[in-house]
Amino acid sequence: MHAAVWLWGFTAVLGRAITLEAIPLVWYRMGGSFLILGLLLRWRRVWIPVSRKAMGAMALIGGLMALHWVAFYASVKTANASVALICLATSSTFISFLEPLINRQRWKPLETGLSLVALGGVVIIYRTQPQWGMGLFLGSAAALIAALFTLLNKRIASDYPARTLVFYEMLSGWIILSFLIPLWYGSGPWPRWTPTLTDWAWIFVLVLFCTVWAQSLALEALKKISSFTSSLSVNLEPVYGILLAFVFYGENQDLDGGFYLGMTLILGAVFLHLAHYFLPRSRAKNR
Repeated sequence: MHAAVWLWGFTAVLGRAITLEAIPLVWYRMGGSFLILGLLLRWRRVWIPVSRKAMGAMALIGGLMALHWVAFYASVKTANASVALICLATSSTFISFLEPLINRQRWKPLETGLSLVALGGVVIIYRTQPQWGMGLFLGSAAALIAALFTLLNKRIASDYPARTLVFYEMLSGWIILSFLIPLWYGSGPWPRWTPTLTDWAWIFVLVLFCTVWAQSLALEALKKISSFTSSLSVNLEPVYGILLAFVFYGENQDLDGGFYLGMTLILGAVFLHLAHYFLPRSRAKNR
């Protein structure tokens, strides 16, 4: 999971580097991902039959992933990469409330408390930088959708190989997004759909490394860890992404003390949970 998170740390920076708007960018990302995975599965001859019920679940997850990425990249382009990434870290907030409802588990006060701390970090960022309101809203929407498809992926992650899951999720997400595009734009002005040569290069990196490889690693990890722990691990993505945004785009010049305070609260919740999760197990092993 940590390897996947490290690769995902590049997605926001690449999203800012690619000059396409959010919806065309996601359309190319999902389309390229299922094409590459389809070639890999055919070359290795590892096609596996999928039940109708599982196919429906994969289609739902793929559609949610498409909406998640559209909201995420819209947040990047409306505010900046740092804001979009730090909002994404609140996905554990939504999982702590959704998991007991979806998976019928008992409420865990510690997880709920840490999630509220993370949510408070987003509120502080908004209060100090209200001009990023739309970017914060889109980033938080992306986090909510990420929480939903993480919980749904957890249910089927152990039933099929990771690449099979990612292939059908990317394919279904691309199909659903293709149907939604005409409804979204209607008769209004359409954005540019033809990538530049530089865009093509970054899209290839985004597809191969940050999607195909990273998603496969994450699904393999979901077979062994909980949804909440997975989500909190993903919260480390902002650390890598924000540092990269500082290096490549100098975004640290646009951030103030409120942003850093909010980020500290969010990441502090991550490390507190990880410490609570791993320390008891390490002590048990020592005994």
